[in-house]
This record gives sequence, structure tokens and C-alpha cells, in this order.
Amino acid sequence: MSSVLYVCVRPERSAADAEHRSFRRGLGLGMLDRLDLLHASLETVEWEQYDGFVIGGSPFNVTDTDKGQHQRAVEHDLERIATRALDGEATALFTCYGIGVVTRMLGGEVHTEQPEQASATTVHLTDAGADDPLFGPSAPSMSVFTAHKESARETPPGAVLLATNDACAVQAYRVGERLYATQFHPEASPQDFADRMAVYRASGYFDPRDYDRTERAILDAAVDGDDLLARFPRLIG
Repeated sequence: MSSVLYVCVRPERSAADAEHRSFRRGLGLGMLDRLDLLHASLETVEWEQYDGFVIGGSPFNVTDTDKGQHQRAVEHDLERIATRALDGEATALFTCYGIGVVTRMLGGEVHTEQPEQASATTVHLTDAGADDPLFGPSAPSMSVFTAHKESARETPPGAVLLATNDACAVQAYRVGERLYATQFHPEASPQDFADRMAVYRASGYFDPRDYDRTERAILDAAVDGDDLLARFPRLIG
């Protein structure tokens, strides 16, 4: 049976725990192993035994100019996971902050000119996305949650664009056959995302004076990112 590791890069314990539950539910797994990179490195687990990796979001940004030791170590370990997927030895899905790490690793540019505030958005699948085994069944579009301050300016060298929209040019891409990256959060339900935004209400993802309106809009949204996640275990199996 294929094994999947959830890789956490959130310092906030409540948000990290909730994200773990969200991924486990979305993947349809009774159990989902977890590694918190802010507390333990890849070397503390037998990480190469896993067939699949799902990497959650983070308040970190690749464009941060003053990175601490923990952030530099996190990015190094995430690049090691990406390299394993590029080599075809595992399948990995990087979300939000992770797409920035992979983009920079591949020689692409990460910029801060297309942020998206915390909200539901529609992403449109490209022709390549419609043909992709993970994204294809969701064509022609998906409704997902997003909240980010940075994004890839364009797909990095070697990547194939899978999803886009007017707000953010690069919403998802694939590199090779086994490395996926999304700017959006496929795992979060409306309640999950509302709870997460309560943790990050003063972190710049929306105007805190509009918290009540933002929360109502999130709770009223209909999203289907978990359909994509449900296909992930079958892709690595």
C-alpha cells in the first residue's frame, strides 16, 4: 500500500493541527503521517520510505529578505522532497508557500505583484490541465480557497501550466510526471479556511477591519479542491 507524508511548515500549532486534519480528510485516509519541519528535519524520519508527500502552507514567503535559520532549513528540506519527485522516486504536491520554493529552485521568479486576499476563487484548467491525471477530472474549472502575498511570475523552466486565472497567472503546474505545485489550498473546507483566517487575521491576508465580512464570504463559498486531493493517493498507487 502506498504511504503519504503530510509535511507541515506552519509555526502556529492550532493551524498546523487543523491543516493536518484537512489533508487527511481530503485524501480520504484513515491515518496520515506527519512531519513538522519547524521542529524536526527530514533526517529525523525515514522520509525516503514514502511514496507521496503533501506539503501545506505557511506564513513564510520565499521573497522574505531576512530569513531565519528555521526558514532556511525548511526550504532546504522542501527542495530535497521536490528533487525526489523530480527524480520519479515519489509523487509530491506542494501548496501555497511550497509553490514559491519549487519555482525558485527551478530557476523561476517569485514576485509580490499578484497577491490574493483570503477568499474563494475560480481557477481555469489549461489544455494540459484537462489532460492531467490529477487535475483533468476537475476540468474545465475548480473553485478553491486562496490567500497569498507572493506568486510565480510564470511557470519555471521545465514546468507545465495546469491552472490559471486573471488574479494570479500561475495557479498550478506540474514538473515531469510526479511533481505538482498549487498556489491555492485544495484541502480546506469553508469552515477549515474560516478557522485558519482567525489565526492569521492580523497577518496581512485581508483587512482585519473586514474580518466579519471575510468570514461570511468564506463560510458561504462552495469549493471542490478536495476532489483533487481524493485522486492523489490513486495517482501514487
